[in-house]
Amino acid sequence: MTDYLASADQALLQRHGLGDFEALWALQLQAVDEPNTGRGGWSCVFRLELEGKGYYLKRQSGYLTRSLYRPFGEPTFAREFRNISRYQKLAIPALQAVFYGERKQAGEHRAILMTRALDEWTDLEHLLAQWSQLAEAQRSGILKACGQLARTLHGAGQLHGCFYPKHIFLRERREGWQAQLIDLEKTRPLLFGMRDRLKDLEPLLRRADAWGEADVRVLLGAYLAQPADSAQVDNWLQRLLQRRRHKEAR
Repeated sequence: MTDYLASADQALLQRHGLGDFEALWALQLQAVDEPNTGRGGWSCVFRLELEGKGYYLKRQSGYLTRSLYRPFGEPTFAREFRNISRYQKLAIPALQAVFYGERKQAGEHRAILMTRALDEWTDLEHLLAQWSQLAEAQRSGILKACGQLARTLHGAGQLHGCFYPKHIFLRERREGWQAQLIDLEKTRPLLFGMRDRLKDLEPLLRRADAWGEADVRVLLGAYLAQPADSAQVDNWLQRLLQRRRHKEAR
């Protein structure tokens, strides 16, 4: 597989001698958290700043996932990179890849995935922690942005699989709130219509315990492009509540 290097970042990386796999693998950095171990290997995340721009550099070795199509395994980053590329082609707002590459050497299957840091963005989990302190216009803008993000995602025929507050990043602009997604490893095609849509949305609403029914209606209104008090929103709200009760009873 040929290495991927985003054209917008190529000159910057090359100025710092970081335009290839070997240089990025050898770069000495402080990990942002403890390495993940398992799958016969390890995976670790590092923070990198170059000329005021932030990046996350992820490296792994022997950390493989297997599937029907790849029975001998591939780095988990490979699937994530494919999904990032798919989201970009489908115009689904999500994190952006800067570099991806793989190497098989010294008996190891290594992979690097580098993405742009979302330094101007805040994850929904943090916004929910201060929900009551936000202005009504801010709360409404956030809810509508989340609903529109889900509408774009599902309209493009994709199910995120981890549509949680910590994976939705938002920022406020003069024209309104913007939202995008991270953690695309579990993305798959949306195959089962309303069933899959409910499956994606319900975990978000279950984890967003700061939201009341009126908030959820605003989100669903944006998702369905319907008034918050419409019969269609009523129907979706009831189905989501039924799914939540079923999950909590298990």
